[in-house]
Amino acid sequence: MDSALTSVALPLALAVVMFGLGLALTPADFARVRRDPRAAVVALALQLLVLPAACFGLVKLFDLDPVAAVGMMLLAASPGGTTANLFSHLFRGDVALNITLTAVNSVVAAFSLPLVVGLALEHFDPAGLDDGVGLQLGKVLQVFAIVLVPVALGMLVRHRSPQFADRMDRPVRTASVVVLAAVIVGTIVSERDNVADYLGDLGPVAVVFCLLSLAVGYLGPRLLGVTHRQAVAAGFEIGVHNGTLAIAVAISVLDSVELAVPAAVYSVVMFPLAAVAGWVFSRVGAPPAPAGSTGGADGAASTRAGRP
Repeated sequence: MDSALTSVALPLALAVVMFGLGLALTPADFARVRRDPRAAVVALALQLLVLPAACFGLVKLFDLDPVAAVGMMLLAASPGGTTANLFSHLFRGDVALNITLTAVNSVVAAFSLPLVVGLALEHFDPAGLDDGVGLQLGKVLQVFAIVLVPVALGMLVRHRSPQFADRMDRPVRTASVVVLAAVIVGTIVSERDNVADYLGDLGPVAVVFCLLSLAVGYLGPRLLGVTHRQAVAAGFEIGVHNGTLAIAVAISVLDSVELAVPAAVYSVVMFPLAAVAGWVFSRVGAPPAPAGSTGGADGAASTRAGRP
């Protein structure tokens, strides 16, 4: 995996896009999440409890070797990636809920990730791997820096100049699509020498796990009465994992490149599958647009118009 792509280019690009997301948000969006916390509680429960259990079942079903099995569990225990906010923005999800979930997950992962990975190491007992793992504080702070700081700056700009923020909505969405395409191409190009072998060995389980994560993330909340926009946000938060974080933990904490392979493979298949899922979400469960709607930033526009 090209370290420049995963540690520099993607975080910087996402930070710029997150600023654009902040342009579409107001404090009222976050107040709405606080008034109705059910969606956040459901999404967190699915991500912290259901997803690791589902991944464990898939690992057993596909009979992966011990190192790959632990790598998949590490991926399942990783919080949602900042790219989830971008997908939610593109497909009209509740971005405020995404940002809230990303922030909370980043803190909870400091405790849940070592627990899940430690249990996986004990159960699968891969040769040559230590069972001591912890999430570095710097990684948690990095997520906060990429997500919260640019969003706060974008919200400040909206507060100071709402007209400018409204004018920037369409250009930011266009730029977001370009960023996503660059990420997909860059990931594939950086792994071009090994991608065939990786996809052959771990591609099927990565695809199934990604589709399962996206489906559970969307359908679970919908079955429990959560709104479509919040379910879209939950679907991406649960389905778009922080593969960069999983790779960093595998290499820098557990000192195993092999352990990072599942997250690398997932990062390749995740973006196109998430894009397809967003297309399905927007056509299967989206409520009809109200008459006269201009289709701008849903959350912010709905709030400013007085709709719940």
